Amino acid sequence: MKEHDSDHLAEQLHSTAIRLLRAVRRADHSSGSTAPRLSALSVIVYSGSITLGDLAEAEQVRPPTMTRIVNALEEQQLVVKAKDTKDGRIIRIAATTKGKKLLLQGRARRVRLLSEQLQLLGVDEQTRLAAALKTLQHVVELIRE
Repeated sequence: MKEHDSDHLAEQLHSTAIRLLRAVRRADHSSGSTAPRLSALSVIVYSGSITLGDLAEAEQVRPPTMTRIVNALEEQQLVVKAKDTKDGRIIRIAATTKGKKLLLQGRARRVRLLSEQLQLLGVDEQTRLAAALKTLQHVVELIRE
């Protein structure tokens, strides 16, 4: 594949990934929370417990922005703050049962939405998509390295 072909493919992949994310994010409206809050909650749920600085870094925002997001999540009783057991100066953020439930229900809604649309594809398209996903997962691994 020529370099300009990979550039074009990268452009298409980037655009499609953003459009897909926006499309499934519409299912989140019923959660009662915003996209930035749900994104931060996802990181918190899957990390188990995290510092504000690490969370801000993971979400690629400044700590003051993340403080506002975490405070809103705390007001919704989706997260709790606690002092670190090894260093009391450090505050760790963890998801509550309510926060985990909200996140998992949202994930289920998005997956269900995608599944409904994938069922409209023929077997050949689903097979090609499955193969493409393996390649895409490999690309993600390469980017992470």
